[in-house]
Amino acid sequence: MICVSIAFMASHLNLWKRRLGRVPEWVWEQTELETLVLADNELSEISDRIGRLKNLRMLDLGHNKLAHIPDALAGLDALTDFLYLHDNQLTSLPPSLACLTKLRYLNISENAFEELPESISSMTGLMELRASDNRLTSLPDSFACLARLRELHLRDNRLASLPESIGTLQELRQIDLRGNPLTHLPATIAALPRLEKLDLRWANLPSPTWLTNLEARGCLVYQ
Repeated sequence: MICVSIAFMASHLNLWKRRLGRVPEWVWEQTELETLVLADNELSEISDRIGRLKNLRMLDLGHNKLAHIPDALAGLDALTDFLYLHDNQLTSLPPSLACLTKLRYLNISENAFEELPESISSMTGLMELRASDNRLTSLPDSFACLARLRELHLRDNRLASLPESIGTLQELRQIDLRGNPLTHLPATIAALPRLEKLDLRWANLPSPTWLTNLEARGCLVYQ
């Protein structure tokens, strides 16, 4: 219990890699928590009681065995900093998560998504999205709603192209498309005013002529 007591300091609870198997019920009683780390615990489910943790700003559920995320997460109005769902067995997210409009960082990498959940397009506060190592074949046009997005990480998916609407994401600084079977990229990317890095390695993409314009204005292009 000494370690647990230390973890409670400053409203933070870190139960990383404790081999829990399931979350102890007492965790859901800690309604003052601002950060909760449950990563790497062989968890296969999360109780709806997580909705009681109204003060959570950061939640780490990475490196588990989760196939579903409870709708109750949508009620975490204070969840603004980080939501880690990477390295699980997720194929979808609840539509209700569209309510998380203040969330700035979302990591859904290393799952089994074949399409980007529509709920993500409504998370208009996102500044960084990590969706690498999935099975994505396309991005929805509604993706253009993420007007504050600065970093987009899509390494090792099945993307052949990106929607033209990506050119409306004026805050984008980094796009990582490594390891995708790209056949085409929209020229609208060349008009992104703040783009600093475009990574196309291991994508075998025929080099578009507009890439030279990006490089000429200082954008790092990796091929």
